[in-house]
Amino acid sequence: MTLSVYLSGEIHTDWREQITEGAAGLDVAFSSPVTDHAASDDCGVAILGAEENKYWHDHKGAMVNAIRTRKGLEEADVVVVRFGDKYKQWNAAFDAGYAAALGKSIIVLNPPEHQHALKEVHAAALAVAEEPRQVVEILRYVLTGALPG
Repeated sequence: MTLSVYLSGEIHTDWREQITEGAAGLDVAFSSPVTDHAASDDCGVAILGAEENKYWHDHKGAMVNAIRTRKGLEEADVVVVRFGDKYKQWNAAFDAGYAAALGKSIIVLNPPEHQHALKEVHAAALAVAEEPRQVVEILRYVLTGALPG
């Protein structure tokens, strides 16, 4: 069985690479939002035309990105939502809520100091991990039934 996993959230660290490298050899297909921050911010105006007002600039980008995000979330078996310690990821909270509404299996990945702030997001998740390796072990267990080491 191939497991489709959507990796949502924080784009400023290498957590996605840690998970995809750790899952090498597993039957997993990964997808994610565009992680090039500038491309993600400017996709709307690059495709649909410039905007003088920053609100409409950002709005166009958010709407174009939402097409990719919705497709990825809807097609995923599992959604991993990462909240980093330095940046606020409001889009990750939206993705978690949308995935929950779709009945998707959600794994939240965040540092321990965010436990209280994310308690409502955690309530929708089937697992809350603190390290990318824990996500890999969950995926390995789901696919093979094997416990770590």
